[in-house]
Order: sequence, then structure tokens, then C-alpha cells
Amino acid sequence: MNRRNLFGAALALMATFGLLGCKEDKAGSEQTAAAAAPAQTIHWKMVTSWPKNFPGLGTAAERLAERINAMSAGRLTVKVYAAGELVPALEVFDAVSRGTAEMGHGTPYYWKGKVPAAQFFSSVPFGLSTLEMNAWLSHGGGQALWDETYAPFGVKPLSAGNTTMQMAGWFNKEINSLDDIKGLKIRMPGLGGEVWSKLGAITVNLPGGEIFTSLQTGAIDATDWVGPYNDLAFGLHKAAKYYYYPGWQEPQAVVESMVNQKAFDALPADLQAIVVEAARAATLDMMDDYVFNNAKALGSLKAEGVQLKRLPDDVLQAMREQSAAVLEQLAAASDLNGRIWASQKAFLEEASAMQALTEKELYNWR
Repeated sequence: MNRRNLFGAALALMATFGLLGCKEDKAGSEQTAAAAAPAQTIHWKMVTSWPKNFPGLGTAAERLAERINAMSAGRLTVKVYAAGELVPALEVFDAVSRGTAEMGHGTPYYWKGKVPAAQFFSSVPFGLSTLEMNAWLSHGGGQALWDETYAPFGVKPLSAGNTTMQMAGWFNKEINSLDDIKGLKIRMPGLGGEVWSKLGAITVNLPGGEIFTSLQTGAIDATDWVGPYNDLAFGLHKAAKYYYYPGWQEPQAVVESMVNQKAFDALPADLQAIVVEAARAATLDMMDDYVFNNAKALGSLKAEGVQLKRLPDDVLQAMREQSAAVLEQLAAASDLNGRIWASQKAFLEEASAMQALTEKELYNWR
């Protein structure tokens, strides 16, 4: 290569490096500008079935929203609306389905009129315990069945809490036999309410905010709500004489976070993961909350002179028989219902064998 050609090649090489340097500088500047730009903030609304800041339930919705905000560093903010502030307590599912709100906080059996199969994901009489229900949802195929149930409505369901085992409820009439159930007016949602109806009671479904007044005025004779923690907060011991156990109708009760599917799909992958994991953390948080505060609240109710009463064996036996019939009838209503109950019942049988050797024995002896 002569000197002229060598010189030309050198100039070309220098030009190439210079061009690359310009491109690198430009790319670096763009990256720096992007890093400095504020991240997009997405604002969601969460409607709930609970009175504002109601202990355990209303406060759990607030904590879930705060957790999502913190985990996303403010990129996804959720504003919580209590029952009645944006939509009525029992219309939360519809609001999320329509997209009126991106999220909802309630319990599945509230929507049984629209989605009968939803009841399986809330609580089943004489069914799974809290730990067993969580295990079935996360490892036993329950979540996939729940997703399938809500998919036609454009709603993504997530477990976001559990009130643990409940009490049978508050009564202004004693239950000494099956005859005492006939004509009894009781607030009892879900499958438990159907069992009461089959035994001759008159059941109604009321949102939490209407329970105390209805019980106090005699519009109803009895009600379930949750357990000592929430019942004490509502002052139900001031409106009824007798507090019955065990909570056969709700051995646990899932509290759900519903998400509008289109809104969820529009999120980037990391924010989707945050919504899912925040709900999972909220489940454990609520379980801890209820186990701790139910124990303390029961002591307070006893100090107030509350009369604790156990349902008679013949009543519980009749309720168990009717529960089995109600569940089989619901399962026969559709292929989906049948698959859900078959899956849950199979795990119930497996789990019962294990619990008989472990927790049941411990509780009996300690």
C-alpha cells in the first residue's frame, strides 16, 4: 500500500471512530435523560364492601393499597373507597367488571346471584380450614378454577385475606332444638344461609353496616358476622343476648382482591407481579390480625357478660347433612361447579387425615 492509500485509509478509520463516538454520546445522553425523567404514575380506584376503616376488613383494604404504592415506589397508586362512597357494598364485583373501578375488596359469596360458583372460593360449610384453603388455592388447582370462574366477567381474582374460623353468630332466641330454627329470621349469606333456609329459617343478606340496627330493632332475630374482633367493633353484644359457636358455616372465609382484567393486562410485568404479591402478603397479614385480635376480643366480650353457647349436637348433625345436600346440588348445576367441588372435596379428604393426627390432637391435649 502506498503512502497516499495509507493516508486515506487512516482518515477513513478516524472518521469511523468519530462517528461511533458521536453515536455513543447520543445514546448515553438519551439513557441519562430517560433515567432522569419521572416514571409514569398509574392511578387506580379500589371499591370495597366494608365500612370505612372498619377493623380487620376495611383496614386490610387500606393496607393493601399502601403496600402496592410502596412496592411500586409510587408508580401504581390505589385510592380506597369504602362501601357506599362510590358503589354500594354488594355491587363491588359489578363495578370492577364494568371498569368503574380497577380493583375491588370483598368476599366471593356476596356475588352468588351473579356467579353461583363464587361461593366455593369464599367458604364451604364444614369445609376447609384457613391453612387448607390457602394450600388448595395456591397448590391444589384452586386458583386456576377461580380464574376460570371470573374470566367471563373480565375480573381477575386474588386472595387478599382470610378472617379465619368464625363464630356461629348472635341470637336473641335460644337454639335448643331444630324446632327453634323454624321461622327464625337470620342474616346469613352464602351456602350457610341456604342450609338455615332448608331447616326452616328465614334468611336475608345484609351488608355489614345494616346489621346492628336490624338486630337491635328486631328486623332480624339473629346474625352471623365474623368473629369476636369484628363483632365487638360493631357492638353486636349490645344488640343480642347469646353468642353461639362453632362457626360450622364458615370454618374460614376468603377475602378477595378483584382486579379488572383489562386494567391488569395493561400493566407492565413488574407492576403485575407487585399486585399479585401484595395480595398474597395481605392474606398472611389478615390471618395474623384475626388470630391475634379474636383472642383478645373474646376476653373483652366475656368481661361484658356475653353468654357463650354451643349449638346442640342434633342441630349440628342436621346442619352437616343439609350442607352436604346443598353442596351436591350446587355442584350439579354446571360442569364448572362440579369440577370445583370435586377438586376441593378431594383435598378436604386428604387434609382431614393429616389434621386428625396433628392439629386436632394438639388442640385436644394442650
